Amino acid sequence: MKTLDERLQVVENHVKNDEITIMIIGLGSVGTYLLDFLVSKNDPAIKLVVVGRNQEKMQSDVNIVRVASLIRELNKSQILIEGGVDLNDIDAIKKAISKYDPDFIVNSSRAYPGLKYGSISWSNVRAYGIWTPLSIRFTKNIMEACDKVDTNAVVINTSYSDAVIPWLKSAGKAYPDFGSGNLNHLIPRMKFAVADILGVDDFWNVDFNFAAAHFHDVCISKEGQTEGVELPLKIYYKGEEKDIPHDDIFKACSISMPVDQKRNMMNASSNYRIISAVIDAIRTGENQKVFAPGVFGHIGGYPVIVGYKDGKISAWIDESVFSFDEMDKANRESLALDGVEDIRDATLIYTDDLIRKVKDAFGEDLPKEVKYDDIEKTAEFLIEKIITPQL
Repeated sequence: MKTLDERLQVVENHVKNDEITIMIIGLGSVGTYLLDFLVSKNDPAIKLVVVGRNQEKMQSDVNIVRVASLIRELNKSQILIEGGVDLNDIDAIKKAISKYDPDFIVNSSRAYPGLKYGSISWSNVRAYGIWTPLSIRFTKNIMEACDKVDTNAVVINTSYSDAVIPWLKSAGKAYPDFGSGNLNHLIPRMKFAVADILGVDDFWNVDFNFAAAHFHDVCISKEGQTEGVELPLKIYYKGEEKDIPHDDIFKACSISMPVDQKRNMMNASSNYRIISAVIDAIRTGENQKVFAPGVFGHIGGYPVIVGYKDGKISAWIDESVFSFDEMDKANRESLALDGVEDIRDATLIYTDDLIRKVKDAFGEDLPKEVKYDDIEKTAEFLIEKIITPQL
C-alpha cells in the first residue's frame, strides 16, 4: 500500500471536489451507529457504502437509518449496499473495495458478533488482551484485500487496535492507519471530570496531552484508578495548563454506563471523529487533534494531529509535550496489564500472569506465544474453550 500521506493526498482531492466515499465493513451495532451519525452530517458530498454478508439484514438496518434521519430532515447522503461479501473471502472483499474506490474504510466487523468480550474477561481474568487473535481475525483479511487493491483509502479499525495494528505491522503486513475507541472513550470522561473540578460548564474547552492503552480505559472508567501506573498527562483549560492531581481526575471518571451493545455508540463516535478530523483539516486548513489506539502501528494509544506540514496534508503523533518514548513506555505497561507482554517478529506474546489466570478461571492452557500463522487456530481455541462454555 501507498504511505498514509500519499493516500491522504488522494482523499484531499476528493474532499475538495465534494466526492467523498466512506465504506463501512460489517453493519453490526458499531457500523449502524456510525452510519446514522454520518447520515446526520447532512453532507451531500458524502456517499456511504455498507459491506457485509447478509444483504437482507443490511437493507433492513439501512432502511431504518434512512427513515429515522429523514424524519429529522437530515438525509442528503447516498447509501449503497454491497451484500454477499464473506469476510473470510479476501477476493470478495477486494472486489468490493475495487468497485467503490472509497476514501475511508471502517472495519467494524467482529469475528464473534453480538458478544462484548469484556463481559467474560474482565470479571474472570481482568484483562482484554486474551481476545487479540479474535480481534485481528477479519482485520487481517480486510488489510490483505486493501493491499492487493492498493487502495487509496484511509483505513480505520474498531477492534482492539492497541494490539491488532502493531501485530499486523510486526508481521510485515498492511495495517490500518488509525484505531477507534479505547483511549478515545476515556477522554470525554476526563473532560467532564476536569470541568467539574474547575467549576466550569464549558467542558469542551478542556484539553489534554495523554497516552494510555486499553487496560487503563477500562480500569479508570470502571474503578477510577490506574493500578499504580503513572500515565503521561497534562491538563489544559482554554489553552492554559492546569495543575490538578491526576488521581482526582481519574477518580471522577468512574461513571455508570450500560454494558450491552449501547456502549458501541462510543466506538462509532470515535470512528466518526477520525473521519471528520480528516475532512475538517482539509476543508478548513486547521489542525485537528484526535486520540487513537494502534495509530501508525504503535502499541497503545496516542494523541494524533491531522493537518498540514510543509503545505501537504499529513498525520502525526503529537510529541509537543511528551516524547514518543515516554508515551510508548506507559502504553507498554498498560498493555501488559491487559495480558499482552509484547508484540514482535509477527508474534503476540501473552503475559505469564494472564496464562495463570486463564488456567485458574477456565481450566485451559493459553499458549505463551501466538505466531501470525496461528491466528485462526488460536481464535477457534478461544471460541470453543473460553467463550462457548460461558454462554
